[in-house]
Amino acid sequence: MAAIDDLLRQIPDTSLRSRLEQEFARISKNKKFGLVFEEHIPECTPLYNVPIKRGSTVALKTGHINDVYTVIKIDGDSAICRNKTTGDIMNSPLMKLVSVAQFGEPIFPTLQPIDSVENAPDSNLWHSIIEADNYHALQLLEYLYPKKVDCIYIDPPYNTGARDWKYNNDYVDSSDNWRHSKWLSMMQKRLKIARRILNPDTGILIVTIDEHEVHHLRTLLAELFPEAHIQMVTDVINYKGVSQGHFARVEEYIIYVFMPMANISSWYDRMLGENDTFSKKVTWASLLRRGSDSYRQDSPNLYYPILIDEENSRVVKAGDVLPLGEHPDYDATIDGYKAAWPVRTDLSEGRWSMSNETLNKMIELGYVSVGKFDPKRKTWPIKYLFKKQREQIERGEIIITGRNNVTGAVEVEYAGETNQLVRTVWYRNSHNAGTYGTDMITSILNKPNTFSFPKSLYAVHDALGVVIKDNPNALIVDFFAGSGTTLHAVNLLNAEDSGHRRCILVTNNEVSVDEARNLQRSGYQPGDPEWEKQGICRAVTWPRTKYSTLGNRDDGTVLTGDYFTTLTETKEVERSFYQLGFAEDFEVLKSSAKKQLVSLLRSKEGKTQLPQTLVKADSKFIVSDKHTASILFDVNAVDEWLDELEGQDHIIDFYIVVKEAAVFKRIKAKVSDLLGLINVTSQVKRPMSEGFPTNVEYYKLDFLDKTSVSLGQQFREILPLLWLKSGAIGKRPEVSSNEEPEMLILPQNGFAILIDETKYAEFAEKLSEEDNIRVIYFVTNSEEAFREMTSGVKANNTYQLYRDYIDNFVLGSRRDS
Repeated sequence: MAAIDDLLRQIPDTSLRSRLEQEFARISKNKKFGLVFEEHIPECTPLYNVPIKRGSTVALKTGHINDVYTVIKIDGDSAICRNKTTGDIMNSPLMKLVSVAQFGEPIFPTLQPIDSVENAPDSNLWHSIIEADNYHALQLLEYLYPKKVDCIYIDPPYNTGARDWKYNNDYVDSSDNWRHSKWLSMMQKRLKIARRILNPDTGILIVTIDEHEVHHLRTLLAELFPEAHIQMVTDVINYKGVSQGHFARVEEYIIYVFMPMANISSWYDRMLGENDTFSKKVTWASLLRRGSDSYRQDSPNLYYPILIDEENSRVVKAGDVLPLGEHPDYDATIDGYKAAWPVRTDLSEGRWSMSNETLNKMIELGYVSVGKFDPKRKTWPIKYLFKKQREQIERGEIIITGRNNVTGAVEVEYAGETNQLVRTVWYRNSHNAGTYGTDMITSILNKPNTFSFPKSLYAVHDALGVVIKDNPNALIVDFFAGSGTTLHAVNLLNAEDSGHRRCILVTNNEVSVDEARNLQRSGYQPGDPEWEKQGICRAVTWPRTKYSTLGNRDDGTVLTGDYFTTLTETKEVERSFYQLGFAEDFEVLKSSAKKQLVSLLRSKEGKTQLPQTLVKADSKFIVSDKHTASILFDVNAVDEWLDELEGQDHIIDFYIVVKEAAVFKRIKAKVSDLLGLINVTSQVKRPMSEGFPTNVEYYKLDFLDKTSVSLGQQFREILPLLWLKSGAIGKRPEVSSNEEPEMLILPQNGFAILIDETKYAEFAEKLSEEDNIRVIYFVTNSEEAFREMTSGVKANNTYQLYRDYIDNFVLGSRRDS
């Protein structure tokens, strides 16, 4: 070991010597267990916008990115360079060179605004899209949001062997013997920084992957996040399957990394089996008596007023019984409240289904609610939880999920399996990557084949929703953003619950292999405007985000189609009645014929509605608490059937065996009068043309000169970073290129900056008049001055510029090397 150390010290190139010493120290640890791969594979990034000057590290645009040179002299339009490995001298035109950032070297990033869309000018919510290599973008995010990110969602390249990702600016394919090590090295470097921006207590990392790297990735995550709980979900994204020589693959995997205090959110769907989301709602019964014995004179003591608080839609109490023979004034008030009376649909006087004393007890329990005023009947519909439902509450079959603070009515839903945890196998048609990924992007951009293998919008929506639904202010980061599905999904989540979740996307601007070949044939190189506009960020991610936010394209054409949402709506609709006139008369309808008839009954979804086991030899009808259909075999037993149907509000389909249409209509009217309309809960759709009420800004990552930053010469370029670091509240502030303010106090953005520290007294006085300043930046080279100025102001966070900025990237580069 000592001999090797001595040999290393003899290397004259300090950069090479330092790198070799680091690698030797690493391999000296002699790792033998866990995930073993070539972690030392170097990684370089081309920086097309960084000017080339003496001392710059460069590579040939058409060469290998890790074949790097140091510029020793600029001679007009050419540069004289020395190869860092061989020492060979090269003279090359500047236009053929590109600046290069090597792994471990400090960089000083900034964000150059490219474009923005403002579809909610009154909202403080601004999302961000950053066009950049994600490694350097992550270094920037560590400066902006250390330990502050609530959720990271990434969909990295799957390393299938296809030429769909780059390492050191070269595509990696199945012929590369080092492709697994390259992939793991690439992921490890980025996940290390991702860990540092993730909230260490409640943060959640989500990574999607397929079978090619799932086990390697799972092991890597266990090493990087030893304190976390890691669980994997299997998601069926293509039920038809993709042939891979043997089995047809239908699934991919979602790995969740839960930091110690993180948990899943309440979610509307178990993600496996029948989605009973829309049958969870409990149908409240009408308090107005229907069917037989439903007139006032049938039960005079059940005719009384129910006092209604119109402003708050609240049932106040039940009043005294009105003696038979007296008639109410429907427009009058009682104790200052309007009154609901039991008025039938034919405007005759009806009666309620329970006494006023019992109803008042029910009101106290929150088991009574009021609907919308019916101007025809001059009364309100009153709903209540009937006896069977109250018994189900006692048994836990119906659960009380809350209580309306204004009306006092309880919020209830069926328990059953709907409250069980989300499963680890997901099978939902909406996760189909073809229909809701590729086809959706094609529809939005109005252009086919723009992006390979995009995620279904709803697959990402659900993957995020199960963990951030209960955090309406979550900060979400995706640093393998691709076509921009993650931000699209966050916008949909926010639209569903008026959330304020903020999303930051990071994606490169690579072109596909075929596009690159065509561009090169046309004489274009990376960095040329024609090349850049074909890249994924500018051609797919940004247009998709812009169009989906606004609801229309740049040419004014409106997006078509609807989004599925987790929202539901309940409407009153008529029940369904079917006349079975082809059947035999009841007298000759044998048991076998009845069973055969029942077996033919199907729901709209094609499912059997009634089991044949319910049919008996003497069955005149079938009414079941467990089924939503009922059949009447014998029209002479209609009164018995109606008695059995009372309170069976869950039944929606009725089959009546009768030849005469007039008889069918009479029986239908009696059932409708008995049970009334039914509340049907369905999924709410959102037109894509509505867009989303939010704002997004698009940036390109750029790099600054350390010396210029230290001298305060690039304040304008750093201002966007300070806005983001302060929470990206409100519209991003700007200063003109020739403006050098002494201070900026920005209550609309929640932060302030003191540029000229001699103006501190004036700055502090102005700050005392503002209540919305949470972050303050002081530009000073003196730590003592910084501490003194901090002690004189009130703010949640204070930072010293530009030392805080420079130190972050110098120290960060050492930590990552």
